[in-house]
Amino acid sequence: MSWLRALKETARSGLTVERRRLDPVIAARAALGLALVVGFSLAVFGPAVAASSAFGAFQAAIATFQRSWRPRPTLAMASGASLAVSTFVGYLVGAHEGLFLALLLLWTFLSGLAWAAGPTAGIIASSNVAIMLVTVTLPTSVATAAGHAAMIFAGGVVQAALVVLLPVRRWGAQRDALADALAAEADYARRLRHDPVAPFDPLPLMTARNAAAVTPGQARRRPSELHGARGLAERIRPVLASLADPAVGVPEEGPARARVRELLAAAAAVLDAAAHAIRHGEPVVLPPPAVAALRTPDTGAILHGPSRRAALRLVALLGDVVETAEPRTETSGPDAETGPVAGGAAGPVAGGEAGAEAGGQADAEAGAVAGGKAGTDAGGQAGTVAGGVRPLPLARSRPTLLRLAPIVVAKARAELRRDSPILRHAIRVSAVTAAGYLLGAVLPFGHGYWAPMASVMVMRPDFSQTYARSVARFGGTLVGVALATAVVQSAHPGTYLSAGLAVLCAFAMYLLMRTGYAAGQVFVAAYVVFLLGMEGVGVTQTVRDRVMLTLIGGLLAMLAYAVYPAWETPRLRGRLADWLASVGRYAAAVTARYADPAGPASPDVREALLNTRAARVAWQEAVERATHEPVRHRGLSHAAVEQADHALAEFGRVAMLMEAHLPERGAPPVPAAAALAESLRRATERGAKEVRERRAPQWDDLRETVDGWSDDPPDHFLLHKGAVLLLQALDEVTTALTDSRRPR
Repeated sequence: MSWLRALKETARSGLTVERRRLDPVIAARAALGLALVVGFSLAVFGPAVAASSAFGAFQAAIATFQRSWRPRPTLAMASGASLAVSTFVGYLVGAHEGLFLALLLLWTFLSGLAWAAGPTAGIIASSNVAIMLVTVTLPTSVATAAGHAAMIFAGGVVQAALVVLLPVRRWGAQRDALADALAAEADYARRLRHDPVAPFDPLPLMTARNAAAVTPGQARRRPSELHGARGLAERIRPVLASLADPAVGVPEEGPARARVRELLAAAAAVLDAAAHAIRHGEPVVLPPPAVAALRTPDTGAILHGPSRRAALRLVALLGDVVETAEPRTETSGPDAETGPVAGGAAGPVAGGEAGAEAGGQADAEAGAVAGGKAGTDAGGQAGTVAGGVRPLPLARSRPTLLRLAPIVVAKARAELRRDSPILRHAIRVSAVTAAGYLLGAVLPFGHGYWAPMASVMVMRPDFSQTYARSVARFGGTLVGVALATAVVQSAHPGTYLSAGLAVLCAFAMYLLMRTGYAAGQVFVAAYVVFLLGMEGVGVTQTVRDRVMLTLIGGLLAMLAYAVYPAWETPRLRGRLADWLASVGRYAAAVTARYADPAGPASPDVREALLNTRAARVAWQEAVERATHEPVRHRGLSHAAVEQADHALAEFGRVAMLMEAHLPERGAPPVPAAAALAESLRRATERGAKEVRERRAPQWDDLRETVDGWSDDPPDHFLLHKGAVLLLQALDEVTTALTDSRRPR
């Protein structure tokens, strides 16, 4: 992509206003906290302290809007405390230009490294540096600086207290994450009706897994319906794929295919009902047609072998999902009550055909499906499904902030290497902030801190966000300052009216911040004008200074990325190689379980699957970033990216099908599977190395193993067929990479 086109795309992206669901109640709560802090500070201490405390409360509220699974009060307190410390230390050295510049460099560099801990930490750290540039100019002595810092921290405390005292939809983010995962499974089931090999994006499942990790305090209060369903959703996905895929045995047309489509439609309806119940904390209301479709006794006469077992397992798992989604009073503490699995709304689903098959027929595997597999949670704990009880699964642990500190330090240290995008971002943002600070000091404008503040706020570790936010910040600042100027010149507000207008602008920003950076910046710019207007700062000077210095700060940020970039495009092959190696280890782990049966709850298979998902998401995010980069690269063409992505997704899908039919613990082993597992592991590891070295990967060892089975295939309905499909997918990877090397 050329630079001109890249600039057009990023500018359009930055100025786009998206349609999002607004949360006026949460925005009003945040604005209320700001109003309380500003009103108290104005009445007791005056405009200068009110401005400092307002920045603290403003930033603490923004922290609570970040996408994080931690308690919102914790985020508000952490933001207020860190900004208070930054302000006080900054004021102590502010009288010495060299010392303050050194502190600014250190603080900014550390804020850049904070992105290693995730976007929430990076955003809070960057915002603290930017706001510190303003707040250090307000105190007039060490004592007043300490008072300002205390009021800034108080702003964070007030916002945290309001979150506790005025809760809005407790556990809402976790509910949405789990409901989105179930809804994604429902959508997958619908697509499988028309496309038996439809792809599935695992991101909703990964998000739900992240949301399921809780601190010890959260674990004692978490609603019961927020644990268990995620693990079941994870296990439903391969069952859905196995039921729909013709490779498992159901013809593409005929009565069996019609029955499969009916089961998939019913599964989608049940999953949607469970998702709705979890999202809103309501009882599950099952659609009668879906229940009737799942309970019909025709499955045993129409489906046979693997497809019949998959259908039975699907019905049993759906029953567990429905039962788990029912709101109950117990929580996930160690002494939590256990609840019946087959009771309540789950009864019509799990108690129908699956129970009849398990109890009435002499099919041992069907009994294991309905009584064992469906009652095993994500952590491997077995439970009784029909008429018994099942303990709630153990909560995934999330460290507290104190225990998180060494983890963050370790992640930051790991980024101290030459090829790290995070390190490059930290160096870029430090250099730009220092340059903006010095430039603002020598230019004939007041408020020179606005240039470095703009740079810190717009800079991100990737190109597209940095450039899009630079354009959005300048455009939003221009509009916001113009609107605020018009209001001030027409209404001439006094101190208290200016404070009220600032709170109103903050409310609008909280309300619209998820619709786009430009929309939020309009009200942020107006907020700052009204806030500084409490001290009688001239509006004309504010307009001129703010617009010009914001433009300079944005241009510095854009120039820095052009001079010292961290392009994702040249690293695409490495990301693809990581995905290839991880999905190869997953397929090898699955295959090895045929030679050494350990049941469906195999920890090594689960760990390999999670690593594969992480590598796939990293690849997809890299492709997304590379799409907008103005790089004439030596990487992969768009066609090669698309073809390689499809091929490895198909490789993972076949491995998932094989996982869906893992033999039970104690089943007869398939010795030939051990050779296939070793061939898969060696071939994909060597192939990943060849991809990184810009060579076409070869799969000779795997091909030799698969060809050797032509005359004497292993005694399993899926193993040989799956091996052939895996090899075909890897051949497609080679084709994609070979075509990308041809001259155009």
